[in-house]
Amino acid sequence: MWHLLEPLHALLYYAPEAFDEAAALGYDTGERWPGYFAWRAAPLGTPGRDRVTSAFHSFSPAMVARYVPAVWDTAGPADVLAARLRAVDRTYRAVLGDDTVTGPDLAEAAALARRAAEAAVPSGPSGPGGRPLAEAAVPSGPGGRPLAEANARLPWPTAPHLVLWQAATILREHRGDGHLAALAAAGLDPVETLVSFAAIGAAPEPVFESRGWSPAEWSAARDRLAARGLLHPDGTATETGRALRAEVERRTDEAAAAPWTALGPEATNRLADLLGTPWLAAIGSGLLPAENTLGIGKV
Repeated sequence: MWHLLEPLHALLYYAPEAFDEAAALGYDTGERWPGYFAWRAAPLGTPGRDRVTSAFHSFSPAMVARYVPAVWDTAGPADVLAARLRAVDRTYRAVLGDDTVTGPDLAEAAALARRAAEAAVPSGPSGPGGRPLAEAAVPSGPGGRPLAEANARLPWPTAPHLVLWQAATILREHRGDGHLAALAAAGLDPVETLVSFAAIGAAPEPVFESRGWSPAEWSAARDRLAARGLLHPDGTATETGRALRAEVERRTDEAAAAPWTALGPEATNRLADLLGTPWLAAIGSGLLPAENTLGIGKV
């Protein structure tokens, strides 16, 4: 389900319509990062560098500091969130087509995805805006599920295609928050996370340069992992290293299973079938990079 939903979420970070909306807010769109940090962090309010570094995990603190908290001087979170939905609306209409966007299959998919997303953040103590916090869904380890909870507190849009995108976002952040707990349990810090992921072939090492770590930081992380017996001298993973990453993925999947268990196998399979057409459109758009730091298609 993650492989089907992630491309539908990630279109926001690459679509020209999203860059247009970011530029309208006043962001520099010569690179994608000002918009990216604003789009993704806005549900948290106006978080500072440390909170974003912790929640996003894989970016170097120095890279985050180049954009946060400066992004909030350009536009406040309410304006960013409104522009984010406009960007998704325009992007989905351009990529999926109006017939798909307004069709019954997408409306059914949106309703099912929303059910799963609401199960990902079950009832509990109320947070800002009166939305429940996912006390029961918080994995062990630091950080809880901050990005999932923040997105779950947002009002649901009305249009089905926007509901689908918001549900996909809650579910991917729910999975991502749980992934960080699995990485912590494996004793992997942020840069070691990327080095070990590259070592199993998730993507070539240059792809991970986008996260801002210096060559010296990358090399030091390699040395630490090699000392633990997780890497060969050439930087590829040892059997122990591959086993550790497999354990991280297993723990991640277990932590992400609750919404799909709640939705049930029949409805989950139905949603998977319904997502086929929009997924193919997203992948076929050419907007998403073939090599990415998430390991889509590789892990």
